[in-house]
Amino acid sequence: MSEVTYAPGELKRARYAVAAVFAVHGAVAGSFATRVPWIQDHAHLSAGHLGIALAFTAFGASCSMPLAGRISHRFGSRTALRGLIALWTLALVLPSLATNFALLCLAMFVYGATAGMADVAMNALGVEVERLLDKSIISGLHGMWSVGALVGSAGGTLAAHLGSDARLHFALAAAVLTVLGVTACRWVLDLQPTEDEEPPPRFALPPKSALLIGAVGFCAVFAEGASLDWSAVYLRDRLDTSAGLAAACTTGFMLTMAVARLVGDAVVNRFGAVRTVRTGGGLAVAGGLLVVSSPNPVVAMAGFALLGLGIAVVVPLCFAAAGHSGPNPSQAIAGVATITYTSGLIAPGLIGGVAQATNLTVSFVLVTVLACGLAVFAGVLRGGGRTTTQVTAVSAADPAAKS
Repeated sequence: MSEVTYAPGELKRARYAVAAVFAVHGAVAGSFATRVPWIQDHAHLSAGHLGIALAFTAFGASCSMPLAGRISHRFGSRTALRGLIALWTLALVLPSLATNFALLCLAMFVYGATAGMADVAMNALGVEVERLLDKSIISGLHGMWSVGALVGSAGGTLAAHLGSDARLHFALAAAVLTVLGVTACRWVLDLQPTEDEEPPPRFALPPKSALLIGAVGFCAVFAEGASLDWSAVYLRDRLDTSAGLAAACTTGFMLTMAVARLVGDAVVNRFGAVRTVRTGGGLAVAGGLLVVSSPNPVVAMAGFALLGLGIAVVVPLCFAAAGHSGPNPSQAIAGVATITYTSGLIAPGLIGGVAQATNLTVSFVLVTVLACGLAVFAGVLRGGGRTTTQVTAVSAADPAAKS
């Protein structure tokens, strides 16, 4: 087996290129989130029908993510990522064109499917660059996703404030982001399979290692989804705050996660993934306890900030651990991503259901209990640590072999 050696400058460019793709991916999500009310009005949907339509996003992603490895095997990592990120950015337009419930469900399925495939492809490349550099970079890549989401949401907020038609807004955003994403892909690593390498299956159950790692990610994403969707409601309904202060709590939570992810690699490189996640789990539990016991909005906002800080790097580290855990990183990452997408899908509804039966305080007791799982089960990430210091390139489908 021959190995391809990359110059340090080439790896540096590849790292920045993948980071740019992460930012573009996040900008699409941020742009969409701000115009959901417009989409609901345009399609004439009730809140219940809107919730069902949005659930098709996760359904589409879960169905499509196992295909990403096969696409990368067929076309090579660079061409695959270029095509998938373009499909994702262009899919932003579809929800704005839906005029009824059925069309929006179909649009959200395609939107989620393209999001999931691009997500797996870019994470697989990010894990490979991390392996070649022999240091943690995945947290920073996800931090760039958060930055992109914030930029996209800022643009969407401005468009909504100006009363812009979302069809025009999404068309312009999709055009700009497609150019940026495709251009960035010029410098990502172009990993090719060996001639005798079998393509990964179209659909397969995730390996056991991915299930264990995914369980840790499930706890983190559950806390993230609950906090993003319910923090403002919690402050408004439980602590009787103004709408502005409640919204500021959610924004603060997002900013905390973005900053923590951007600096998270330095922490991981210093202390390792397991210690970082265990410490983060402790911070998340402390934040949850502050939320459920908060006597005033300031304490609750501090609690949500601690939650964001504690869970910020968990999902990136789960993807990294999955990518390093076996001979098929794309399949393992797809498995972990499917579990985390599922968590993000069920968290808001479950929180609402528990709140309906009891109250929101009890709902966030559940979040706090799940956060304990981060500290307890962080050890499963140990097997995903980097084991090589060689600067070589391998197939995205098999990091152990390259002809």
